[in-house]
Amino acid sequence: MAQKAIREADGKRMMSRLLTDYTGGKFPLKNRYVTIGPDTDMKKLTTKHKWLLKEKLVVKPDQLIKRRGKSNLLLLNVDWKEAEKWIKARMNKEMTVGKTTGILNYFIVEPFLPHEQKDEYYFAITSVLEGDMVFFYHEGGVDVGDIDAKAVKMLIPVGEMPTSADFEKKLLGKAPKDRKKLLADFFEGMYKFYADLNFAYLEINPVVVVGKDVYPLDLAAKLDDTAGYMCGKKWQNIEFPSPFGRIRTPEEEYIDMLDTKTGSSLKLTVLNPEGRIWTMVAGGGASVIYADTITDLGFMDEMANYGEYSGNPNEEFTYLYAKTILDLMTKKPNKKGKYLIVGGGIANFTDVAKTFTGIIRALREYSDKLKKQNVKIYVRRGGPNYATGLKNIGALKEELGLDIEVYGPETHMTNIVSMALKKGGK
Repeated sequence: MAQKAIREADGKRMMSRLLTDYTGGKFPLKNRYVTIGPDTDMKKLTTKHKWLLKEKLVVKPDQLIKRRGKSNLLLLNVDWKEAEKWIKARMNKEMTVGKTTGILNYFIVEPFLPHEQKDEYYFAITSVLEGDMVFFYHEGGVDVGDIDAKAVKMLIPVGEMPTSADFEKKLLGKAPKDRKKLLADFFEGMYKFYADLNFAYLEINPVVVVGKDVYPLDLAAKLDDTAGYMCGKKWQNIEFPSPFGRIRTPEEEYIDMLDTKTGSSLKLTVLNPEGRIWTMVAGGGASVIYADTITDLGFMDEMANYGEYSGNPNEEFTYLYAKTILDLMTKKPNKKGKYLIVGGGIANFTDVAKTFTGIIRALREYSDKLKKQNVKIYVRRGGPNYATGLKNIGALKEELGLDIEVYGPETHMTNIVSMALKKGGK
């Protein structure tokens, strides 16, 4: 499963289209959420969305930025002329938000909703090992603080579907008495919406109650993108944007695309395309350990990539993953040479021989470039059929003349890192 964040406007548009299907027709939301991006023709917007000229508006960046209100990135209760001026002053400008610097180029515009602080509540759902955890706090909004410490929590075990009465009993003890049923009905529908559409995380802060209506003011959400084949029509080909401050490489986009087509996990982040230390690591936990070890040995600036292949990907997917890394690695030579670390722990169910067959195909294809660029390869792996996998990959030393060393589970998982780097990394 890959959890992918979506834009706030996309999440709200999905709610406006579908929430009534999960609430028996209750809680209709008007689809009045406009996305403004680098290619948006601002002059045509008010013709297509006439309400922009008639209502007071809210404007904010829609680029997976947290705490926008705290960062002075929230414009409230303004007319279209003020909103347009504010957006144009920030569009395609570099800004620092917290510790992250990036370009602002996507914004959401929606109607301003007059309300009081007492009308604001916090609501969230996140997937956990045992099922889904629901959070509620009776004082939501920008100053909600440490929600994990404050919120009332409700665990929904896998396969269960709680009722409105369950939400009211377990979450809404401190909610106003006259709003408990309304909020509970909304939460029941939101959970059905969350579960059926394969969300992995959904936070609304604040949920606002005005009269008998409930509104999601700020929304942050992640989808399980491997469920696209089931939910794609309802998602309507939703975009998974890069986090603020990151521009994805074509190779990262390609691995992302592969990841959506398999139940396994394929991840790649390019850190330094000219770095000398490249990794091809099996397992999410192992990838963290290898990255930490490289950093601890003083080679953080030379670390070229971060990622993983795990969940027993088939030979073809492993080959395509390995080929992408080798292509990146051999684009530009370094006179000091480079290191490729093919590592991982001891697999529980991944067939090491099968995945190594894919890696071996890629190594054969790039063997000439690897030799020409003085690439030293270190391999360490354990798990089902590991002996066959290690034997096959080790045979490339004689067959192709690759500079390769192969180790099994008798060698500590990260020892190959120190072997490589202490022998001449600098």
